[in-house]
Amino acid sequence: MNQKKKKISFKQWIPFYIMGLPGLIYLFINNYLPLAGLQIAFKNFSYSKGMWASPWCGLKNFKFLFRTADAWIMIRNTLLYNIFWIILGAVLGVTAAILINEVVGKLKKKFYMTAILLPYLMSMVVIAYLVYAYLSPTSGLFTKALERWTGSAPAFYQETKWWPFILTFVNQWRQIGFGMILYMSTILGIDPSLYEAATLDGATRWQQHKKITIPLMIPTIVMLFILSLGQIFRSDFGLFYQVPMNQGSLYSVTQTIDTYVYRALLKTNDVGMSSAASFVQSVVGFIFIVGANKVVSRLDENSKLF
Repeated sequence: MNQKKKKISFKQWIPFYIMGLPGLIYLFINNYLPLAGLQIAFKNFSYSKGMWASPWCGLKNFKFLFRTADAWIMIRNTLLYNIFWIILGAVLGVTAAILINEVVGKLKKKFYMTAILLPYLMSMVVIAYLVYAYLSPTSGLFTKALERWTGSAPAFYQETKWWPFILTFVNQWRQIGFGMILYMSTILGIDPSLYEAATLDGATRWQQHKKITIPLMIPTIVMLFILSLGQIFRSDFGLFYQVPMNQGSLYSVTQTIDTYVYRALLKTNDVGMSSAASFVQSVVGFIFIVGANKVVSRLDENSKLF
């Protein structure tokens, strides 16, 4: 009888296995099959010999990433921008989610949500030309307005001091919508009776968010924070390459690991070096995720990722 029940139970799950098969195939092809290419990072890759026949070169491909004169600049920029943006993104995302949740009326709420989310759906090429339309030295809207008000306007694409602020603004303007949606889903899952009880006790809206909303959002905030640390050694290539229009005078504040590897690849056509850089980024991201999850598990067992 038990064997028959097991067979029947297995047959009932067959349609679900078939439904999940395309996703599993995609996961294998996109995430696991490319792992064989990790060996390129340790080989002197030759197009004529191919990936498997190319000779091994040890850690030679990793040296260019750390021995170059720009090593400190690109690593510094990548880490500092990401650390600041992860913290700022969490603050702005939570704030936007709470404010949107306070909007009365479905149409108004949908309008504001769409307006905030729209930049996330835009191509970085389009965003780069929008930024240029405002900051262009000859016809930029913002540049011309400053020139009328003050009599002179800064050359944004020549002066490095402006770009940490410009890149931060563009990044948060584009990413805040995605973070807002994630945090909104958590707010919508909070039991309404908690707010009703707080209202009966005389709590203001700020007190309700301070004592109910934000504490219940902490697991989501921590989870997204840990996942963000996996990308701490990477950067948005379009943001750092296309938005500054690849201006050489701005490299000291816009050069990151991804843009440096891209430029090096254009000059040397060395696939092994670019693979080594990507390998280092993945390893560092993995270490940060595991380390952060370990720290979180010691502080709060329920908030850890795994």
